Amino acid sequence: MNKIVKNTLILTVITLVAGILLGLVYEVTKEPIATAQENAKQEAYKTVLADAVSFEDYTEFDESEAAAALKEGGYESDDITEVAVALDESGETMGYVVTVTSHEGYGGGIKLSVGILSDGTVKGIETLTITETAGLGMKAAEPEFKDQFKDKQVEKFSYTKTGEEGDDKIDALSGATITTNAVTNAVDSALVYFQSVLGGSVNE
Repeated sequence: MNKIVKNTLILTVITLVAGILLGLVYEVTKEPIATAQENAKQEAYKTVLADAVSFEDYTEFDESEAAAALKEGGYESDDITEVAVALDESGETMGYVVTVTSHEGYGGGIKLSVGILSDGTVKGIETLTITETAGLGMKAAEPEFKDQFKDKQVEKFSYTKTGEEGDDKIDALSGATITTNAVTNAVDSALVYFQSVLGGSVNE
């Protein structure tokens, strides 16, 4: 009986010490991790809206409002998770960075940042998270594919398998139509949010 009590006490002490150490590690690493995440986010923002001087959180962002806008636009498989306001040298709003997660990817969620100027021009997209098939869907993270959206002022994009031309046409990735569709819809979701919630429009 005494042995059982002794072992129980030892295990309890070990558990308490481990818990305290984990808590200390968390406190020590919490700030550096948060800083690294913020730096990565700012870097992504700068990638999709390079002319912006700084970025601020869009304080009026409401996930429910965003979800309602996407539902009305027919993009229920996507989520708007974050919005930043892009500011120019004078501190005026020059555009927005909309962070979208698509749940239509072949290998899981695809998270993107989409930079949109105040006149509705998509200045670029940056892949934040993607786990598609190597050599196929993963090509969606490469510049050759992403740059098809760059500097385009359209109401929405659609992909093509036939090489059809037009600013709103995106050449589908060979063997990765599902990924192409997911990314294209994610960018369109950002445009829907921009047009219906932020009050922007093409050729504003």
